[in-house]
Amino acid sequence: MSRMPLFVAMLCLTLLARAADDTGDTPTQLKGFPESTLTITHAGGRDSFRVWIADTPARQQQGLMFVRRMAADRGMLFPQRAPRPMAMWMKNTYLPLDMVFIGEGGLITGIAANTKPLTLDTVESPGPITAVLELNAGEAARRGIRVGDKVE
Repeated sequence: MSRMPLFVAMLCLTLLARAADDTGDTPTQLKGFPESTLTITHAGGRDSFRVWIADTPARQQQGLMFVRRMAADRGMLFPQRAPRPMAMWMKNTYLPLDMVFIGEGGLITGIAANTKPLTLDTVESPGPITAVLELNAGEAARRGIRVGDKVE
């Protein structure tokens, strides 16, 4: 048996693994995180995102750390039990992100666009919020998402 079929099989497996990663499949670091879908209604229409939910203190501390790629329709939601001011950092986070701050009633109260990766600098909410949605940097602007839009 020649080595060529084995090489071709290995190449196909590598390409399939990369394709799965590029389509938004769950990275190893996020296995076990609950997932859901949320929709943002804005002047240009509605956009849905598949989100991982950081619903425990440990998951909130981990966030998107060590994740190197995320599909455009993916994000992470950091829900809070009660409205409060929040500050986020990007320690060990390789992706630049848009942080969408969500207030009571699901209204977007602020957007920190294109946050700097790999830093302990804090990004603060514009006041008490009920959740933070992290998206790929530039995604909010690309889709026309703005303060005052509604998250469902």
